[in-house]
Amino acid sequence: MADRVRLRLLAFVAASLAIFGASAIPAHAQPVDVRLVLAVDSSSSVSIDEFYLQLEGYAAALSHPKLLAAIGSGPNRAIAVTLFEWSGEGEQRINYPWRRLDDAASLDRFARELALAPRLVVGGETAIGEAIEFARTLFEKSDFVEGRAVIDISGDGTNNRGIAAETARDRAVADGVTINGLAILNEEPGLDEYYRRAVVGGRGAFVLSARDYADFAEAILNKLVREIGNVADYQPISADKFGHRM
Repeated sequence: MADRVRLRLLAFVAASLAIFGASAIPAHAQPVDVRLVLAVDSSSSVSIDEFYLQLEGYAAALSHPKLLAAIGSGPNRAIAVTLFEWSGEGEQRINYPWRRLDDAASLDRFARELALAPRLVVGGETAIGEAIEFARTLFEKSDFVEGRAVIDISGDGTNNRGIAAETARDRAVADGVTINGLAILNEEPGLDEYYRRAVVGGRGAFVLSARDYADFAEAILNKLVREIGNVADYQPISADKFGHRM
């Protein structure tokens, strides 16, 4: 396991150096349709294998042609994305700073990096409200000033530390941010109802659920396509249309 984590860390550093060295056009000069913050649960209830299943699920979704089609459906044909891990109070770490995704190459590049990413937060409580507050600040730090602001939060437990999830949600919604949720039900079967009541909010907000981490890839693809593309035309993607499972 130590070798696996070390290899992921080395790959993450190399990929980060390549990204920062290759940026030729200022980010603020590149309009996008959606600014998307991906908030990944890394609390104590998430094992190391379950954490990697989350990242591999995102990687599989990014490689799916339905996601590319969803991105291409907007007027700017591009989205901006950043990803961070969260657990307890003060335990939020950015894995990937803001980047623009606008074609198959950029999606594939991000997918390959996610498949090799190390875990930066290990253990801790489940501070959903703190994660939402942290996510809200990331929009202020982005040079992407156009596009809908969306927080995409996934987790397998209810808030048990720090600011109440409802309080943080209401602050984000007041700023014009939409919060969508993906509830992983292996620990708490009724978590999706909690997410509907206490976590999600804003224009077009919704909750999807996964029975366990093995179902995460399919659920996250549906979630990303729905929040990026035309919600009115959204049709769920079933397992037989998903291609490969992680």
